[in-house]
Amino acid sequence: MNRRAFLKDTPLLMGLVLGAMESVEAAPVKVIILRSSWQTVNIGDIGHTPGVLTLLEKHIPKAEVRLWPSDVGDGVEEMLAKRFPNVKILQTEEDRQKALKEGDFMLHGSGPSLVARKDLDVWRKETGKPYGIYGITFPGSYVFQDQAAKFNPLDIEIMNQASFCYFRDSVSYEFAKANGLTCKVTGFSPDGAFAVDLRNDAPAIAFLEEHNLKEGEFVCVIPQYRFSPWWELKSKNRAVDKAKEAYNDKMKEQDNKPIRDAIIAVVRQTSKKVLIVPENETQVRIGKEMLYDPLPDDVKEKVVWRSTYWLTDEAISTYIRSAGLFGIEMHSPIMCVANGIPAIVCRFKEQTSKGFMWRDVGLGEWLFDLDTPEDVARITPAVLDMIENPVKSRAKVKKAKKLVDRLFKKTMGVLKKDIYA
Repeated sequence: MNRRAFLKDTPLLMGLVLGAMESVEAAPVKVIILRSSWQTVNIGDIGHTPGVLTLLEKHIPKAEVRLWPSDVGDGVEEMLAKRFPNVKILQTEEDRQKALKEGDFMLHGSGPSLVARKDLDVWRKETGKPYGIYGITFPGSYVFQDQAAKFNPLDIEIMNQASFCYFRDSVSYEFAKANGLTCKVTGFSPDGAFAVDLRNDAPAIAFLEEHNLKEGEFVCVIPQYRFSPWWELKSKNRAVDKAKEAYNDKMKEQDNKPIRDAIIAVVRQTSKKVLIVPENETQVRIGKEMLYDPLPDDVKEKVVWRSTYWLTDEAISTYIRSAGLFGIEMHSPIMCVANGIPAIVCRFKEQTSKGFMWRDVGLGEWLFDLDTPEDVARITPAVLDMIENPVKSRAKVKKAKKLVDRLFKKTMGVLKKDIYA
């Protein structure tokens, strides 16, 4: 192109470019309504939300995200606002009605079941706009005394009309397929808590210093009953479930003794100390009763029992300074692996199928069934191996995290495509 032609065509080209830019700038921002935040007495349930918010921030940064929570009390709202200042939390009925009108897509976050089926049902019937389900266990109901797994038929109807439906464990996915799932975009996607990056270093460091727990020189441990005794918490306002309480009493020693045995082995056979922590609020008391109090005196000298509940950010700031974690819970291990820390999961059938997520992300060697004697016998050796071979353990964690991140990228890509279609 000669100089005269260039000067002649430049205004036209600039006009086209500016016009395109104005068109992009004028395009309305897409609004995602994240339905999440199920309860605050469990740092794992809390962790679902910041995990998915982090994924949305990373993979769909131009979207506006509004959080529709069930509960963000007890300091959770402030914790989320600190990390995600641009996310509006819908607190009033007016906020929620506005979300129905202005939202472009509703995303049901990770959880123990299709927790917000009623709200998804309202969304699809009243708005006709798309929605997706991101990393749930299904059906999610506890199996008690060998009862058959039950589910609400409405769940399958809602799943089948979703733009996508992802399950956080393969067992849930197979169960859904066997019971009528026909959604075209579906499969396994890990729990959103794998992406959580919250921190609250100051209180975590202060606690560790107070109890002489040095970075990398202690292991975290979590106890559990077959059924969390929610009736013990005033905030739950529940009557005592006598049948579950009796079953807990029957099984609690069988379940927690292998964890206690592993604590004893860690203290007597390694240089590490042990910190007993809660994932849900009821486990503060359980940790003292089932793990700390029965320990031999020589072991107790190197074991610390955390006597208060905490929030997810302080927990993670503690976990990342540990040499690893083991116990009868799922989400603290998830948040450990999310941040490069090795973690062992012990489970039983009453915890639903969520534990199989460990196998799905390549950590099956660190998954133990407390109803299987062969598995129970392998817990202590596995804990010692995890601690005494940190390079191997962290390599295993890194490999699992790489798989998780790849799945997140793929499934968030599906969401992005649906939003901007």
